[in-house]
Amino acid sequence: MNGIINVLKPPGMTSHDVVYWLRKITGQKKAGHTGTLDPGAAGVLPVCLGKATKVIEFLPDRKQYLAEVVFGRSTATHDSFGRTSGEFDARGLTAEAIERQLANFRGRIEQIPPMVSALKHQGKKLYELARAGIEVERKPRPVQIDELTLLSFTNHNPRAPKAVLKVSCSAGTYIRTLCHDLGSQMGCGAYMSFLLRTMAGAFALADTATMEKIAAAMARDNLAAVTVSLSKALDHLPSVPVRDQVATAVCHGNRVFLPAEIMEQTGGQVVRLEGPSGLLALAAVEDWPERPGFLLFQPLKVLV
Repeated sequence: MNGIINVLKPPGMTSHDVVYWLRKITGQKKAGHTGTLDPGAAGVLPVCLGKATKVIEFLPDRKQYLAEVVFGRSTATHDSFGRTSGEFDARGLTAEAIERQLANFRGRIEQIPPMVSALKHQGKKLYELARAGIEVERKPRPVQIDELTLLSFTNHNPRAPKAVLKVSCSAGTYIRTLCHDLGSQMGCGAYMSFLLRTMAGAFALADTATMEKIAAAMARDNLAAVTVSLSKALDHLPSVPVRDQVATAVCHGNRVFLPAEIMEQTGGQVVRLEGPSGLLALAAVEDWPERPGFLLFQPLKVLV
């Protein structure tokens, strides 16, 4: 049972809850998600099973979200679940004003992680400290915002206007903090009222499976119907075919030499080594001056 299930995480469950549930119904002890999604959020949560847990670091890590923002109030947790930390006059806020301010958050920016994050401080997760009423200093962290678009703006309640943002960003970006910082910069406060992750790497919302669908597949002994193979999940990496003794060496984790013409580019790449029966390993490619015309392939993760 080796592969990745693109779970549609419902609001109200932690990412760990989803992983635990999958472990329980599949009987697979090795399982892990590719990036935490807030308990109150919904959307794409890829969960790796079996040998797929070895390749999490090699999966594309860009994220995409839809976030609802409410202006006029800030909260301690930067979302709708925290206590109010400030109330402001948001009357007169316009879509045009938000559009202008969004430009300041595109590109490479720095964020101070919220106290409710899973980052650790002296061995303790920040959210555990927050629950105990302890706040510690956090250093700003660089993140990349590739796209930040205002999709809609409504002010049916002039004291609490709302906006929906589309965000494409690097892994490690805190959308709740982005919403909070946007409100701070505009002088009217803001918090994230809802979050939907629409993409995580190559995994899209349209291709997710609900927990009910996954349970039904298990009941039919057909988990493959909702599982993405390792080869497909890693198809952004070049594929290099190997056979016979070379394939055997790769399966034992041994480095191998192959003719340089097997690849268009050389050195510094990570590739998939594929045997007749499928994916064998991920390997680093190095130029090897001692053997002109050949490249060195060093297995990083053996997957058989």
